[in-house]
Formats: sequence, structure tokens, C-alpha cells
Amino acid sequence: MTKKTTHTNAPASAWFSLSLLGLCVLLLTACTTTQKAPVTQEGIACGYLGSVCNKLTPGGKDQMGLRYLNPAARWTNYNKIMIDPVTFWGGESTQVSGSDQQMLVNYFHQQLVAELGKKFELVDKPGPGVMKLDVAMLDAEAATPGLRSVSIIIPQAHMLSNLKYLATGTFPFVGAAQGAAKLTDSQTGQVLGAVVDREIGGGSIKAGFQWEWGDAENAITDWSKRLAEKLSSWTTGTATP
Repeated sequence: MTKKTTHTNAPASAWFSLSLLGLCVLLLTACTTTQKAPVTQEGIACGYLGSVCNKLTPGGKDQMGLRYLNPAARWTNYNKIMIDPVTFWGGESTQVSGSDQQMLVNYFHQQLVAELGKKFELVDKPGPGVMKLDVAMLDAEAATPGLRSVSIIIPQAHMLSNLKYLATGTFPFVGAAQGAAKLTDSQTGQVLGAVVDREIGGGSIKAGFQWEWGDAENAITDWSKRLAEKLSSWTTGTATP
């Protein structure tokens, strides 16, 4: 009697599982206008953040890239916020022109005022219950508008873009932005928290119809909304940091 042998194709099975996982990740990312990216260490700008820079630690999945929260901060004591003008700290190596720097920081300040104004009373002087927010654009990268559109809209090019994402974790021709924020007590200067984050363009079809700084603006909009939501939840006591 001949013994029947069963053959298994483990490598093929493993490859299929990996490909399926990659496809799932790709489908999720393809719906976003921006995606989280690793913070570039040379662009953290410790000169801007000061001594708190050494206290930054990596954030979790749904948190900023690097973060520090003062364990002694009493968040529920605050219900107002001062927002200083946003500054640009790209340094001599930046490829962003002076006029584009001004445009980006103006847009950032407008978004912060719009989003935080929904959650807090905006003030222009220090006082009891007032947080002071300092924000900086650390650098930005422009997208390549024409090629960005083609890579998302044209099916054959979009397929190649998806393959690049699976191989590298980024889509082609996208823009990027890296920013930092420091929150202090407006009266004492005590640092309540600090963050550094970097976002790049995502695979959403909406991202295919935008100008060269569209990805950077989308990152700014996302940061402003997330900051307002987090601070509101902490100061109202509905969530803890």
C-alpha cells in the first residue's frame, strides 16, 4: 500500500498572508489625506523647545510622533488659551521660500484660532486659567502637483503608486510638514506639554486635486483639530492624557 504524502506550501501561504495584510493597510491609508510619518531628528529644533526637548518620548499609534506631558499639570484648572503667532524654524537647509514660509505660518495660525476657538475662550493676556500656546513649523516639503494628480487619478499610475506605498510606506510625489508645539501656564511659565509631529500626503483621491502646499496644509488642519479636541477633553475632565 502506497503511503499518501501531503505537501504544504508554507512560503506561499506566508506570502499570501503578508500581501493580504499589506492590502488592508493600503486600503485604510488610501482613504486619508495625510498619514503619520517618522519625525526627522535633525528637525526637532531643541533651540525652540528648550530644556523640555530632552523629555520628549515617542508617542503611540494615535498620538503625536514625540510628546511630553507634565505629570504635575492640573488640566482642569484651565479654560482659556493664548495663541502666539506661529513661527518658521526650517533653518538654512529649508527649501521653502520666504513668501511660502509666511503663507504657511499664517494658515497655521488661522487654523489654530478657528479650532481652539470652538473649545476655549481666546485671550491675549496672561491670567488665571489661561494656557499659552507656542507653535512652530519646523519645515515643509512641497508636493509635485501634476505628477501627484496623475499618480492618484490615472488607474495604471495609481497601481504603481500603491506598489511604492507597500514597499516604502509612502506615496510618490507627496508633500510633508513637520511642526512643534509647547504649552505653558501663562502666569508661571510652567511647561504643561510639548509635541513634535510629522505628516506626509496620504492616498485619498481628494489629495490628487490640490496645489503644491496642499499636503502641508492638510497636515496643519489635522494638527489643529487634534490639538483642540485633546486639550478640550483634558481640561473638561472627560479624558486623561
